[in-house]
Amino acid sequence: MTTSDTPPTQDARQAVANALGRLAALHPKVIDLSLGRIETLLEKLGNPHRSLPPVLHVAGTNGKGSVVATSRAIAEAAGLRVHSYISPHLVRFNERIRLQGQLIDDTALSALLDEVEAANGTDPITFFEITTAAAMLAFSRIPADLCILEVGLGGRLDATNVIDRPAATAITPISYDHQAYLGDDLADIAAEKAGIMKSGVPAILGPQSPLVDKVLRRIAHENNAPCFGFGQQWQAGLRTDEAGATHLIYKDTHGILDLPAPVLAGAHQAMNASTAIALLRHQNAVPISEAAIRAGLGWVRWPARLQKLDHGPCGICCPKKAIYGWMVAITPPPPVQCGKPC
Repeated sequence: MTTSDTPPTQDARQAVANALGRLAALHPKVIDLSLGRIETLLEKLGNPHRSLPPVLHVAGTNGKGSVVATSRAIAEAAGLRVHSYISPHLVRFNERIRLQGQLIDDTALSALLDEVEAANGTDPITFFEITTAAAMLAFSRIPADLCILEVGLGGRLDATNVIDRPAATAITPISYDHQAYLGDDLADIAAEKAGIMKSGVPAILGPQSPLVDKVLRRIAHENNAPCFGFGQQWQAGLRTDEAGATHLIYKDTHGILDLPAPVLAGAHQAMNASTAIALLRHQNAVPISEAAIRAGLGWVRWPARLQKLDHGPCGICCPKKAIYGWMVAITPPPPVQCGKPC
């Protein structure tokens, strides 16, 4: 299996498009959220999800992708080989699957999709479920030090939630989304997203509303998941020094970090970066140094998030899916404060 960030050939691109089209045709007309279909397929594939490197699992409504991108950048700055899985993609489906930091190439992707299609047969399965199985099959075949998974929808019954014991989980700010599947009650939505929490596995909570924070902490307690929440177990904020330079100040029980501001634009990215830092500092699977955190914050890339367009008419690109996303994008983070533990 090979990886590449180079443009695909026409034949390889078409092979991927054909395979994706066939998989989309398997999508059931009515979706009932369940892990049954993907678990059946994974078993046919030899249960590749049980042979992954240590997993970081990220759920939430806004900022999941930024947390994954920042976590990957920091881990790679630490010299680690990192697989990652995100959705949706921006331009090419290949963006969803990175192997050792590189996009999976079209030849490998086409063969992978053909393999999971053959294993599944004509059984109804959602597009996300079967492509998630493909990603896990790819991740199981190439060695890496870390694997970062982004939840697609909800958490408890999401196709990525087949990992028995991740190294750590994180939940970014929660608001209303996917209400057709998750409902209109914010507490219920939070409970679904909290379904990725596992017994004994550190659960990192990004900034949340009081209602959501209460729900998440209750479920963490019920699941015996050590809870590390923003505002209590860790704090973060931006500070401008006398020279006018902006710093990200991060504090947890391990100490205080005075860091350069993230290169990703927007005050909200300070919170996304801090959530990634908390996630990496509270997992015990791989070592992460302060130097790696500094380096990763400096070169992380996550296109189309308050991105300034350099060509053509001047513009800012930021396809936020929820009103809450715009609210956090224009709201500066609070100052660093000390708080009481969970």
